[in-house]
Amino acid sequence: MQGESVEPEAVGLSSERLERIVPWMRAYVEDGRLPGLSVTVARRGGVAFSRAHGLSDLARGTPMAHDTIVRVYSMTKPLTSTAIMMLYEEGRFQLDDPVTRFLPEFRDMRVLTGGSRLRPETVPAERDITVRDLLTHTSGLTYGFMESTLVDQMYRDQGVDFQTAETSLADVVARAARLPLLAQPGAEWNYSIATDVLGHLVAVIAGVPFDTFLRERIIRPLGMVDTDFHVPAEKLARFASNYALGQDGRLTLIDDAAEGRYARPRAVPSGGGGLVSTAADYGRFCRFILGGGALDGVRLLGRKTVALMTANHLPGDLAEMGQPRFSESSYSGIGFGLGFSVMLDPARAQILGTPGEVAWGGAASTAFWIDPAEDLFVILLTQLMPSSTWPVRRELRVLTYAALTD
Repeated sequence: MQGESVEPEAVGLSSERLERIVPWMRAYVEDGRLPGLSVTVARRGGVAFSRAHGLSDLARGTPMAHDTIVRVYSMTKPLTSTAIMMLYEEGRFQLDDPVTRFLPEFRDMRVLTGGSRLRPETVPAERDITVRDLLTHTSGLTYGFMESTLVDQMYRDQGVDFQTAETSLADVVARAARLPLLAQPGAEWNYSIATDVLGHLVAVIAGVPFDTFLRERIIRPLGMVDTDFHVPAEKLARFASNYALGQDGRLTLIDDAAEGRYARPRAVPSGGGGLVSTAADYGRFCRFILGGGALDGVRLLGRKTVALMTANHLPGDLAEMGQPRFSESSYSGIGFGLGFSVMLDPARAQILGTPGEVAWGGAASTAFWIDPAEDLFVILLTQLMPSSTWPVRRELRVLTYAALTD
């Protein structure tokens, strides 16, 4: 479980104000904007609010529930970042080490300056990509799905897609390494496949497959019983289908729970977006971070390492690091640590929050945030792509923080 249920007032929250979340949830479902959703609000070790509304599968009429399994997509990234930092604690590398120490395919990288798909113009990278560059999305790598730059197009042309590839993690990383970078390493913040590269780096350094490392060293020790890269047959009845808005504005199925690609083991375990999980499981991960790297007597990271991961590693906020083309976060007032966004200034971000709070979201509109100063975490689960369809995350932040009473 993500913690024992408690009365909101016992942990400094208003029951009356938390109940405002319920009609908000209902409105999204009854208006046909979301198939179903669940919200968990936990503070001071107890769960003060945990509700589910709507359906996890429209065709089958399956209710959304607390144990519904969903695609968390990029909420995989903090777990992958935890994995590489566990190896960091073992003395295997330093954050400023070039990744070429372990992945020689990234030697002699070039950076795109212009040209076309057939005749790209490039210059040599001024330095190698470092491990910290990968953790902070300042490596110069990108995502093919963004469809906004020539490098994005090259990714699509060469099959650099960790979600759909059927070869191997090493193969897709090697394909990416043969293509130019979008920017000089360290120069800009660009959301990217960097965390997928970190997954491969974990496998190379640890000498075991990445998915094996994640299961044996993080998922099982933390008691995340429903978290994996696919959904076994005996759990498919609890797995949600995934939706998008069709041209008519109605919810349209894009990945079926029982017959989609998560119903079988994946050839490429995506460290950037491959996991499925539940509210209870991800709540355990949030408690682990709030606990400074330990949960229920199991310590995976030292508290100073967690403090480093949850600090801002950028010179300023995301808005100052070039012109980000996509993020699971806003840009002004938000920095980035080693695997999480970091709240720097709620006034600049124009949203309620606390400096030092860490967060991220997934492509199907899922989200979490962890507020160490308030000893609080919140998890939002649903299945609607893309995550920018509705402002559910910002609305839930306001509803949640408005319920604090001490």
